[in-house]
Amino acid sequence: MDYRAAFQISAAGMAAEKLRLDVTALNLANMHAAGTSAEQVYRPQRVVTQTVSFSQQFGQLAGAMAGVQTTVVLQNVAPRMVYEPGHPYANAKGMVAYPGVDNVTEMVTLNTALRAYEANVTAMNAARTMAARALDIGGQQ
Repeated sequence: MDYRAAFQISAAGMAAEKLRLDVTALNLANMHAAGTSAEQVYRPQRVVTQTVSFSQQFGQLAGAMAGVQTTVVLQNVAPRMVYEPGHPYANAKGMVAYPGVDNVTEMVTLNTALRAYEANVTAMNAARTMAARALDIGGQQ
């Protein structure tokens, strides 16, 4: 049995979840970055995943197995307006534009991505263990 497919699937899942972690960290890091106007404020990003066959992604090398294609998209959310008349970026009404990042949603995304990454690591370790035991069975003859 060829265990490379299991390794490729787990590796694709880990890469997708790492990207999701990176984008979530970027959103959280820019959560309090004020902009000079509502149009110039940081826009939160989101990772969109889609199942694709490995043959679409890597050619005929992997056959018809499934993998993950990731895309980072900008969210269309309104900026958070905060009354801070002393801030250098405050408009005529004393309002400052901050990114529309929802802290709770980002933390849930962070937790979900961490658990999915751990699940892929567990699956890869299980495949590695099965491959090692298969080699042990073949070597005992």
